[in-house]
Amino acid sequence: MTVRFFHTSDWHLGQFFYNHSRHYEHEQFLAWLLEQIKIKQPHALLIAGDIFDVINPSSQAQKQLYQFLADAHDLAPQMQTLMIAGNHDSGYRIEQVEPLLEKYNAKTVGVIRWNEDKSLDLDRLILPIYDEQKQIVAWCIALPFLRSAEITGFNENTTNSQNAIAYLHQHLIAEAKRRKTDDQALILMSHAHMQGGEASDSERPIIIGNEEALSTTLFDDEIDYVALGHLHKPQKVGQDHIRYSGSPIPLSFSEIHYKHQVLEVTINPTKTENQVEFEAIAIPRAIQLHKIKGELNDVMQRLKNLPQGVIECIDHREYVDIEYHTATPPQPNLRQQFEDALPKDRYRLVRISRQYLSNETNAETESKVNLEPPTPEKLFQQIWEKKGYSIDDGVSKDFLSLVAEAQKKLEDDQIV
Repeated sequence: MTVRFFHTSDWHLGQFFYNHSRHYEHEQFLAWLLEQIKIKQPHALLIAGDIFDVINPSSQAQKQLYQFLADAHDLAPQMQTLMIAGNHDSGYRIEQVEPLLEKYNAKTVGVIRWNEDKSLDLDRLILPIYDEQKQIVAWCIALPFLRSAEITGFNENTTNSQNAIAYLHQHLIAEAKRRKTDDQALILMSHAHMQGGEASDSERPIIIGNEEALSTTLFDDEIDYVALGHLHKPQKVGQDHIRYSGSPIPLSFSEIHYKHQVLEVTINPTKTENQVEFEAIAIPRAIQLHKIKGELNDVMQRLKNLPQGVIECIDHREYVDIEYHTATPPQPNLRQQFEDALPKDRYRLVRISRQYLSNETNAETESKVNLEPPTPEKLFQQIWEKKGYSIDDGVSKDFLSLVAEAQKKLEDDQIV
């Protein structure tokens, strides 16, 4: 039996980009995805975490998701939507709307749940995928972002995070293999940072038990496809069938050249060759990003040479990031000069940074004027270095572990 599904992740609905809403860009992506669903009629849509950008998404962002699910169900009633929580999501929050999701043939796995006897709640984590005749064509192991508090201390196999992660994968894969037949595919969906994956500067580091990246050795050879979320660049990790779909829009200027896509995956376990086939469907970019860097005069000229043409709606205008190199202090009206150089009513200048070139030492240091709030990691680094200490991997991992614990406590408090 053949199963066809879309693999996507890291939507980050509700994101603000240097205080500018991405709502329009997400609307354009979701409208495009609905058209693909209408044309392709897949058996399933897999969304591998970071559905929302923050654990308390706005009502507008939540409405955007649920309206999409309703529209997708109208266009492809047989299609199942399977979602997992990422590190940006509140797993409890996205599970609270299960009755609504059932109306749209959708399921979500937000947290790892255990039975009273300390055994795993397997039926919530191993999900069947059906074809048009309601026959099971695949099984999907759905692993949300693994928080230490949700996976440790339940039995002798979960005494620490590393043991618990290994136990979860081994136990779930073994049970899924027991349930499946030879003509059914086995899929694993996970939100994690895998060793060998290429990250951008917009991804929040994941620290689990002082380990940032997990090994692909966790995945059994009998798994036909691993659908990953967290890293925003589309990429395979080690083997062809272990893949990140990537984010649908660029979430930072470092992602300008990413080829954003949705993966269409077809699996036929009964074939002797090419059992798994992939098609990367390119996502059109609704709003362009421009990073302009160089000497001051060169930057000014390049700004003037950008495409002309008024874009009436401010929320639809293109983003500009400037990094200029200079050996002299900035002029007080420099930002206005940049604004004046840009073609009128088409762009949003969201960031200016300066790379200061010292004539005396020929050393280069960066002085940045950043229009978005600093992250906890950056604040910690600044304070730590002011005290005269150096940042090493151990210190960074310890701090990020504390941040993760604090974030988990905030989520728990909200639930109570």
